[in-house]
Amino acid sequence: MKHLLSISLFTTFLLLGCCHINPVNAQITADEFKNPPINYRPVPLWFWNNSTIEENELQIQFQQMITKDGYGGCAILPFGNGFQPQYLSDEYFTLYGKAIKEAEKVKAQLSLYDEYGFPSGSMGAINGDDTPRFMNKYPEATIKRLDKVEYSVSPGERFSQQIPQGKLMAVMAMDTVTFKRISLRKQIQNGKVNWTVPQGAWKVFFFVCVKDGDPNVDYLSPEAVKLFINETHEIYYKHFPDAFGKTITTTFFDEPTMYRAGGRIWTNDYNDKFIKRYGFSPELLYPALWYNIGEETAAARNYLFGFRSQLYAEGFMKTIQEWSEEHGIQSTGHQDQEEILNPVSVSGDLMLCGKYMGIPGIDKIGGGRPTEQFYKVVSSSAQNWDKAFVMSETYGAMGNISVETLYRIAMEQYTKGINHLIPHAVWYNDQSVTFLPELSYRNPLYNKELPTFNQFLSRLNYVLARSGRHIADIAMIYPIESLRSEHYLDGAKGHYEGGVEIPNVDYTHISTILTDSLGKDFTYLHPEVINNKCRIKDSKLVLNNKINNEKYSILIVPSMKTISVANLKIIEKFYNAGGCILFTTQLPEQSVEFGQNERVKNTINRILHTPKGRGKVFFIQSPSSETVKRILDLCNVTFDVDFVNQQPLNYIHKIYDNRSVYYFANLSKSPRNSEIVLKGKIHPVLFNPHTGETSEIPFTHQTKNKTEVTVLTLSLDGNSSAFLIEQ
Repeated sequence: MKHLLSISLFTTFLLLGCCHINPVNAQITADEFKNPPINYRPVPLWFWNNSTIEENELQIQFQQMITKDGYGGCAILPFGNGFQPQYLSDEYFTLYGKAIKEAEKVKAQLSLYDEYGFPSGSMGAINGDDTPRFMNKYPEATIKRLDKVEYSVSPGERFSQQIPQGKLMAVMAMDTVTFKRISLRKQIQNGKVNWTVPQGAWKVFFFVCVKDGDPNVDYLSPEAVKLFINETHEIYYKHFPDAFGKTITTTFFDEPTMYRAGGRIWTNDYNDKFIKRYGFSPELLYPALWYNIGEETAAARNYLFGFRSQLYAEGFMKTIQEWSEEHGIQSTGHQDQEEILNPVSVSGDLMLCGKYMGIPGIDKIGGGRPTEQFYKVVSSSAQNWDKAFVMSETYGAMGNISVETLYRIAMEQYTKGINHLIPHAVWYNDQSVTFLPELSYRNPLYNKELPTFNQFLSRLNYVLARSGRHIADIAMIYPIESLRSEHYLDGAKGHYEGGVEIPNVDYTHISTILTDSLGKDFTYLHPEVINNKCRIKDSKLVLNNKINNEKYSILIVPSMKTISVANLKIIEKFYNAGGCILFTTQLPEQSVEFGQNERVKNTINRILHTPKGRGKVFFIQSPSSETVKRILDLCNVTFDVDFVNQQPLNYIHKIYDNRSVYYFANLSKSPRNSEIVLKGKIHPVLFNPHTGETSEIPFTHQTKNKTEVTVLTLSLDGNSSAFLIEQ
């Protein structure tokens, strides 16, 4: 079976645990699939925890990770008060250099973890040794907070009040009945506002940006983040320049977030940058951060929260990625609380964060967090912006889960677009493990099974961790603009939980119906991408990327109260070209843009009630598996992958060098015999990632709806998976 498949791929691979620094001719072969090279092995976090690190023990443990556990390197994570030597000291770098030398011996790889403890940005203040190194050196470059001071005033009153301390972002008055707003900046004299209140129900607001006292870097400021980089990443580079791009292949950040500062993270130059980008001042919009300001509320919040998300993504993620590229590596990492349905005060815009990362990432940890609902958000981010790799830090704080669970979680991730799993974790001091499981040979639960499992992950990486085209017939709008329009600060849920629980949000519900109930893959489309990268061609909505140029026959508009006129234009054009559109739960009724609410309502009405004959449009108020399936059937699409006997599997379909690769997983405990229809006339061969074996699988070629298809039956045991790879 050595020559069953030969897929040539000329591309640049650069991935933690799956890394080719230079353009290479990458081929999928049966021999390499069975025993992938070391650079495809998973690379875990290696906690240097609560111990004095000894050179000899370091060498022994690193070698054991390679030989006994089956890993392909590590990301060293200093952790806890008991860690020695001192973080970033000469002694620390001496030991780090020993790890590099051990990696070089076997061509293993390291990821530069950028913090002592976590979250990234303080240099040890949290989950480290409680020393705020960054704040001590750069107190003005730490997290800022937006404060609001308000006064109820009466008509005819002479209002006189000192400006609160901090950077004044806005001072204004608003009539709480008419929502009329006026600036009071011209009424400032000698640090006071003096104003005679006119008739109306007025409130006076001061909005000031202040230092929060949080020891982390100001994530919204690229200038501040560069200071953090100079104190961390750059120091590693100065010590080990020759390792970058060879042994050190990525940098890893951990759990930055905007829920800090009570969810009111801000930055001093917010207004100046806003004016530069949009051409007008945001000052009169500031009350919308807390209150309804009338018909302009949705647009105002989209401008304010949207720009804050942009500053966050550009300030932290983009700045780190630019440094990484300059030094021959890629950046990866993940947000904190990315499992929140409303991300506005957490990650800001989870998809947008991925735009500015070399390798978008997510964290699958314990504590009941429904991370699986957001795999598609992060993998779609990569697909939207034409990135090859998607990372997941997985298994942290789950306890000593079963081996079966290790496999099930991994299979679900890889069918939903993850193609690099970072195990959490191996612990230097396995007698002081803070977050179980300890994923090494020393844990008797895993010591026999771990090498086999890591070989399994290596095979998944070998096939899927490469640059190619994702195939999906369905697109769904990522409803971030609608979420922003209903978000406000200081919400009842508390900043850690995202602040505001927005009613009727259903995008993750629809996602689960598609992938887990109906066996239908899809891609979220970010509103920015719809506007800038999508076009209509031959009744298809096309994601116009260089590599990942997906083509969709169906567009789902999940529950969205707010949408942009620009997005609606494309939706209507798609409908008129013959596309199938499904609205769910709530129809859009207001605009991202000022003064366009009626235009949104009119366009929605026109799409829903234009005589049929071009495209198809549906509205489901209470979406379920049954109702969604019924509508998908009515769309009359020959799907890329279809399951005949109602035993759908989770799957992903990618194309490399014009050849199809399918990965199917049965996540249930019971065996499944699934009759599968694949669009196109192909000759699939079965590659088993659990055993490394390859075999022929019976199939027939048929014609369905005037389309050539390939029909086969795939039998999978419970909690197992298989590749079908075009010969």
